[in-house]
Amino acid sequence: MFSAQSLILRIPKRALVTRFPIHSSHLRGCTAVSRRQAHQIRNMSHSQNPQDEQAQNGSKFSHLPLSTSGPLECALKGTVLLNHPYFNKGSAFTKEERRDFALHGLLPPHIQSLEQQVQRAYEQYCSQPNDLAKNTFMTSMKEQNEVLFYRLLHDHLDEMFSVVYTPTEGEAIQNYSRLFRRPEGVFLNINDMDSVKRDLAQWGKPEDIDYIVVTDGEEILGIGDQGCGGILISIAKLVLMTICGGIHPNRVLPVVLDCGTNSEELLKDDLYLGLRQKRVRGEKYDEFVETFVKAARELYPRAYIHFEDFGLDNARRLLERYRPQVPCFNDDVQGTGCVTLAAIMAGLHISKQKLSDIRMVVFGAGTAGVGIADHVRDAIAADVDISPEEAGKQIWLIDKPGLLTTKSESLSDAQKKYAKSYDDWADKKTDLLAVIKEVKPHILVGTSTKPKSFTGEVVREMAKHVERPIILPLSNPTKLHEAVPEDLLNWTDGKALVATGSPFGPVKGPWGKDGKEIEIEVAECNNSVVFPGIGLGSVLSRANRVTDKMLMAASKGVAEMGPALKDDTAPLLPGVNVVRDVSVRVARRVILAAMEEGVVEEKDVPTKEEDLDEWIREQMWDPVYRPLKYVEGNKASRGAKGDLRVLGNPNDVE
Repeated sequence: MFSAQSLILRIPKRALVTRFPIHSSHLRGCTAVSRRQAHQIRNMSHSQNPQDEQAQNGSKFSHLPLSTSGPLECALKGTVLLNHPYFNKGSAFTKEERRDFALHGLLPPHIQSLEQQVQRAYEQYCSQPNDLAKNTFMTSMKEQNEVLFYRLLHDHLDEMFSVVYTPTEGEAIQNYSRLFRRPEGVFLNINDMDSVKRDLAQWGKPEDIDYIVVTDGEEILGIGDQGCGGILISIAKLVLMTICGGIHPNRVLPVVLDCGTNSEELLKDDLYLGLRQKRVRGEKYDEFVETFVKAARELYPRAYIHFEDFGLDNARRLLERYRPQVPCFNDDVQGTGCVTLAAIMAGLHISKQKLSDIRMVVFGAGTAGVGIADHVRDAIAADVDISPEEAGKQIWLIDKPGLLTTKSESLSDAQKKYAKSYDDWADKKTDLLAVIKEVKPHILVGTSTKPKSFTGEVVREMAKHVERPIILPLSNPTKLHEAVPEDLLNWTDGKALVATGSPFGPVKGPWGKDGKEIEIEVAECNNSVVFPGIGLGSVLSRANRVTDKMLMAASKGVAEMGPALKDDTAPLLPGVNVVRDVSVRVARRVILAAMEEGVVEEKDVPTKEEDLDEWIREQMWDPVYRPLKYVEGNKASRGAKGDLRVLGNPNDVE
């Protein structure tokens, strides 16, 4: 989680999953589907002809610039159209579109549906020999037909998530220079700072870009310094923003800040594509980041900047520097904190406790651990109207030397806020078990990457003092988890409320009434259920900052949709299978909080929740084919000309 690559159906905009016609052939493939599941999926179908149905439905928000209602204007024809991934439909172009867009003779005669294309693509996907080959296949599809790529991913998200993101994307990043076929995104060079603005300016006009993901490649998905290969994490994060949050894929920009690399393996690799030098730090590094942020804001003033996988020393520092100035977000610092707070909120609902009552121990005081502590601290402070400093007294951080105290060495400014008085602990042990005995916490969070550190002794000690302990082993990958759910539930007689950093299957045990065997589903603390909604809400409202209250609202939005609120054997958090519904809820909460904070710049944003949800859904891009409407080039918008994310003229930059 913290460690670690057109078109729309206008039914009144419900969740994406309920709007797609599913054919029986679509239910065959790599993943087994039960008869009950197949029946449920077929019942989701609303139409066998999406384009006809779209024409019969409308929206009161169809006038919005990002509206996804009605035909899609296009000024491209022939092979130019077929080679444009945003407009290309391949074999699904209708008879009328083939006539109007000069496609006769360029396609086989049989017209297929998107569902048939997905079936064929899924069979091709399943034929790949390993996950890395599947990742490469998906990248190739994205470069040819974005709707088909995202539709295939949507329909098999549970199965494909680990292929297009961690852990397989990490392997693709490690092999970036060896698998390289064609570039995507912006490569900025720390030794050529004078060209930063020019290089960014090529990607559009001020109104063209909504979302930027930028990395310096130093701390990628738990695999460390990957240099310029980090561009793939920016691309992968934007894929998640589109599939989970509905951000339009032609209005995003992936960026890598190439500052060199400290990876000896990359520096010695003759095929490595990045700067062959040690990573630059200090004043020159800060100047480079400042140059990028300033240029991005000048060129794309409506864009939201998402910092991703920066090194530990820079992630929080840069976030704190730029948060007061621009709408920006760091998933490693804030996303992890938000989703963990959501899991805690859901758990407290079950245990019938309040935030003001809790004591929390965080085992692992790095970027993620401190970020989680910050979010919980701020939530406690807001809940009972006390200062963050006072709320921080309810949180204990443990790192390699033990509990953080005022005598601990080399503490960061962020860690110092949680350091306990040395005098209070001078005569006490400060290891995890000793702290558990002394503090008697309600919540135990693991971000240590120290496997099996939540031992039976530690967990049983915690359970002595708390009826429903909330235990969150979040280290990734799975082999680094502090404990596995089966052990946690066995050690607590099924009473632990568990969420993990990686997916785990359900656990069975004799924990029901009169010793009856029950099955408990384990939630995954997946940032992808929270950061897309935060970004979506911020983009649509054109928030000029992302405030603490907006982040807290996002956590509440996720927690509200936790299945465990209705059944305590269900997961604490919603899964990626309903992520677009979750993103709408989170975006709503974020926008309402942004209104209260006075940071919304978009005009005429609805204030009623029902209208606001429709307003949000109307502007979310979905992977379904919209009818294409031909427009002459001299009457066409930049979008219709296919110019979004297509290089412009750098001479336009003053």
